[in-house]
Amino acid sequence: MAAYCRVSTDQLEQLSSYEAQVEYYTTYISNHTDYELAGIYADEGISGTNTKKREQFNKMIKDCKSGKIDMIITKSISRFARNTLDCLNFVRKLKDLGIGVIFEKENINTLDAKGEVLLSILSSLAQDESRSISENSTWGIRRRFEQGKVTLNHTKFMGYDKDDDDNLIINKPQAKVVRRIFKDYLDGKGPNRIARELEEEGVPNWNGKAKWYEGSIRKMLSNEKYKGDALLQKTYTVDYLTKKRVENTGQIPRYYVENNHPPIIERDMWEAVQLEMERKKAFAEKHGFYRVDYGSADNPFAGKVICGDCSSAFGRKVWNSNDERFRRRVWRCNKKYPEKGKKGCSNTHIEDKALYQIFINVFNAILENKDYFMRKWREKENSENHLEKYKAKQFIAIISKAEPITNFDMDLFFKFVEKMTVYKEEIVIVTLLDGTEVECRIGE
Repeated sequence: MAAYCRVSTDQLEQLSSYEAQVEYYTTYISNHTDYELAGIYADEGISGTNTKKREQFNKMIKDCKSGKIDMIITKSISRFARNTLDCLNFVRKLKDLGIGVIFEKENINTLDAKGEVLLSILSSLAQDESRSISENSTWGIRRRFEQGKVTLNHTKFMGYDKDDDDNLIINKPQAKVVRRIFKDYLDGKGPNRIARELEEEGVPNWNGKAKWYEGSIRKMLSNEKYKGDALLQKTYTVDYLTKKRVENTGQIPRYYVENNHPPIIERDMWEAVQLEMERKKAFAEKHGFYRVDYGSADNPFAGKVICGDCSSAFGRKVWNSNDERFRRRVWRCNKKYPEKGKKGCSNTHIEDKALYQIFINVFNAILENKDYFMRKWREKENSENHLEKYKAKQFIAIISKAEPITNFDMDLFFKFVEKMTVYKEEIVIVTLLDGTEVECRIGE
């Protein structure tokens, strides 16, 4: 005979019940001469509404199939399962193997003739009890949300820990990484590049591992908790049995709590990041880019070069030659040849090396007209647009200390340039991230 024990939470009083169950059944089986102890299977701190995550339960069923167990004893139906379907399915499977289940509280032996009828009724009641508990728990959580009382899970939350009173406190080493991510994004780096650089530098994530994902960076950048606020009930449970949760898009109320905990990111910076994410998305949609963020060390102009004739994106092409001296990288409109054999956009192409030189010329031109640009940016330092204000302050800080450049600087390029629009007349309009446009002529 084997015994199965389970408690549904990891609270202290429940764990005491768990230990008592294990001790009770060990003694119970050992004291019966007609029983031989096949094992005590015990799951602690696990919900009984389904059996998928109950390791010991699943191990017990496996041992039953292997012929190691002839009978199972458990405290009650609610300890065995609160899901009617699961309960009956397992009881019938075990019965087919000649294995009975004794439910002490209900005084049921599933091998008895009347056992399954009574079991079906009682297990349905147990499932209804689980539904009632779930609804009561959900009601309590939502009432706390309405009152602005917040309980946040900090385990996978980069930048925060909890103190003895269960309040969020800043984890200084992790917060430093969070601030870097927000700054890098406003410096023109996309989530993919940020994740790649963090991994290359061996910077640990919340779990101590130097493994970062583009999707995780995006979620961090849009998480209001980093500015000290909390949006409650972003998701909700749609099935109390499967515990399936879905995004709350208005099906139930959401609650917003301001200044709930210490912020890691200043509000102005957080708002600037949201505007930059919106800007990049709109930019990609307007010009037909498949991704919002492009750009890398070997191809900084990806997602930046735009056709002046049709507003489509330019793509980089390699014109090959057996002679390395004549191999060229050029950019041309992606709609120039929409279908094989058909000509589309009539705009010209531009040499890859010309784009590098154009940025060098633009940056140096800004320095030559420093006073003009400084006045322009200082007017925007008090703008109500958080992104415009952030970029103005950033530009002022950079240009006030900058010297003319002779080589292409990728970081400067990403901090300053939104796009480079190419026209037929060998003219390129460089648009800065504050909306300023600088006209350049190829070769000058």
